[in-house]
Amino acid sequence: MNIDSLKKVLKQRIVLLDGSTGAELQKRGMPSGVCPEKWALDNPEGLIKLQQEYIEAGSQIILTFTLGGTRAKLADFGLEKEVIRINSGLAAISKKTAGKNALIAGDIGATGHFPKPFGDMDFTECVDIYKEQVCGLLKGGVDLFLIETMYDIQEARAALLAVKESCSLPVMVSMTFDENQRTITGTDPVSVLITLQSLGADFVGANCSTGPKEIVKVIQKMKPYAKVPLFAKPNAGLPKLVEGQTIFPMEAKEFVSFTKAFVKAGVNMIGGCCGTTPEFISEVKKKLKASKPAKLKAKSYGVLSSSRNTAVIGTLKSTVIVGERINPTGKKQLQEELKQGKFLEVRRYAQEQSENGAKVLDVNVGMPGIDEKQTMISAIEMLSTTTDAPLSVDSSSPDVIEAALRIYPGRALINSISGEKSKLKKLLPIAAKYGAMFILLPITEKGVPETAEKRIVIIKKIFKEAQKYGFEKKDIVIDGLVMTVSSNQKAAKETLKVIAWAKKNGFNSIIGLSNVSFGLPERQIINSTFFNLARKKGLTMAIANPMADMTIKDKMAEALLLGKDKNAVNFIEQFSQKKTGSQKQKSEASINVSDAIFNAVVKGNKESIINLIDSALKGNQKPNEIVDKILIPAINKVGELYDKKEYFLPQLIASAEAMKAGFAKLESLLENKADQSKKAKVVIATVKGDIHDIGKNIVVLVLKNYGFEVFDLGKDVHEYVIISKAKEVGADIIALSALMTTTMAEMKPIIEKAKQQGLKCRFMIGGAVVTSDFAQQIGADGYARDAYEAVKVAKRLTGK
Repeated sequence: MNIDSLKKVLKQRIVLLDGSTGAELQKRGMPSGVCPEKWALDNPEGLIKLQQEYIEAGSQIILTFTLGGTRAKLADFGLEKEVIRINSGLAAISKKTAGKNALIAGDIGATGHFPKPFGDMDFTECVDIYKEQVCGLLKGGVDLFLIETMYDIQEARAALLAVKESCSLPVMVSMTFDENQRTITGTDPVSVLITLQSLGADFVGANCSTGPKEIVKVIQKMKPYAKVPLFAKPNAGLPKLVEGQTIFPMEAKEFVSFTKAFVKAGVNMIGGCCGTTPEFISEVKKKLKASKPAKLKAKSYGVLSSSRNTAVIGTLKSTVIVGERINPTGKKQLQEELKQGKFLEVRRYAQEQSENGAKVLDVNVGMPGIDEKQTMISAIEMLSTTTDAPLSVDSSSPDVIEAALRIYPGRALINSISGEKSKLKKLLPIAAKYGAMFILLPITEKGVPETAEKRIVIIKKIFKEAQKYGFEKKDIVIDGLVMTVSSNQKAAKETLKVIAWAKKNGFNSIIGLSNVSFGLPERQIINSTFFNLARKKGLTMAIANPMADMTIKDKMAEALLLGKDKNAVNFIEQFSQKKTGSQKQKSEASINVSDAIFNAVVKGNKESIINLIDSALKGNQKPNEIVDKILIPAINKVGELYDKKEYFLPQLIASAEAMKAGFAKLESLLENKADQSKKAKVVIATVKGDIHDIGKNIVVLVLKNYGFEVFDLGKDVHEYVIISKAKEVGADIIALSALMTTTMAEMKPIIEKAKQQGLKCRFMIGGAVVTSDFAQQIGADGYARDAYEAVKVAKRLTGK
């Protein structure tokens, strides 16, 4: 089977993927603690036999055994220089094994590190790491790629870009979700789909996770917006410990019982992950015999995405407000901060606008005296962890726009692309590469056309050119071009005509409200009245100040906008003598410094917390009171928001870092310093034979930020090393992590031997495969399902 035939098959029936490989090879003799990829390359017989069994069971796509094939992972075994050899070798084995009976997908997994903005790895470095692996897999002859078990949408983007920039082969991308249908960094299924399919993924799906029941829900959420085929590779449920062995409780019969649900939800491909075997695939094949895949019928809306949310554009329910405030024009404080490389005002404007209803935030940092590209990158990285709202990238420089789109962990809006030939030629390929929506500005080198008819001619020409790059009408937002009615009485009417045309012809539309009222009194009355006139014509977006009252509908303003009030005589006479109370923005409520410190922690604003604490100290607030009555309650509030799933890992880490910065400022001033500075000590490690540590690394970071002294021993750590370190430092807690069913059994002997040797410390365990029941079975004192839960358990166990 080749790719062309696969596409034909997908229209006729569900395609079968394979099942688990790593766990199956361990059952068949692969030792724990070795590099899986190198062992399989040196001992190919087991891999060949297993892949043959999957093909015989019905698998039409087989994965290369290269999940940990990046240099970031191979470096754990001193094999970082063997990337090409290992990946090409394993791909060649799979290719030869499959022959013409199945396609071979180059398997790509997580590096174990978070790229910016959610981690400290440079995004470019992350892309380069994946490009190296892609090179090896291409050399081995793969037919397509599968990027799987991704926790972080930004890392998934990096891997996808690496493939797209290296070859033209199809790419499948799959992420893993928790029981709440969120990734570890908080991305929901629809945001995952929109981001990945816009960036060029040919197939999008979910794998691993908690089991088929939960992944069905993920597919159900994706399907209404899917323009690409969907796939699923669920685990066989969550593992359990039985007589010292970790097993997946779900048998093939129960696993297969979800097949109809997957078909109904809309999958085009299905397979298995941890705990599944060739038997599972064989049974799924029988169940699929008469099943037909659902057709792709994506909703006809434009959709933008951030890493944690989407903004659907074009529904009849509401007009999407694009917050206009992140723009240095006329804002001296913002200008000064941007020159200094600071973003306090950017953060404040983002949070303020989001809280007041802006669904998208326009980001413009263009001003003299700064490096606009680097400033834009820094602003995008900060905003990606600060707000859930998707972003609109606003710049006159194509280079700045491309730099922003490359590192933005979502689907952005470009503001804007005009009919000027030079900009059209540069920006359309950029928009297409990164899957951005864009605002179409009907302007050419000749300037702004006065009439709607002339603007529409330009719109049609730009759209025709955009279609060459794969853009559809729902990907484009027509700017109606609002001109001021004080100088051109027909301006508003012409804009309304463009908006009505856009609606009739299936486009989204947008206006910048403030332009229409320039030079007139009571501008907000005019703006709001025009907004409501435009909505009646079908307006889908508006660039505006979300704090302004948009409900005003004034008859005199309406007459002015519709050209019935010549020279605005009646409107000016009515309002010029009145107090401009509606024009004035609501003054910000005064906020005392204690509340400001509290909010700085809750909102993760580490940039301002030091100055706020200085102000509190100058106001004679005692350091102990700041810690006990402000910082600790604030971080507890963050924990509550995390438990409610209103906050996710990026916000948790940002708030913990703000808390850490505040505490560091106060630590030397605290009363009873000797007692205050005595930190609980935690020795943490991923157990012997387990080379997965991304979850453990997150726990380490958060525990440190919450004031624990953490001794991180790394991954694949022998029990005697863990126990020796705990004795050496006088550990209060030994924390153990395992991500593999075959290694979770290593936890119990550590706990038993530590107790036998007289250690009085407590024991906490965690990892994707362990549960609270398992913790009780092995004698652990606590189980943590995630990083914040680890903090709560550690506090409980130590009394801190």
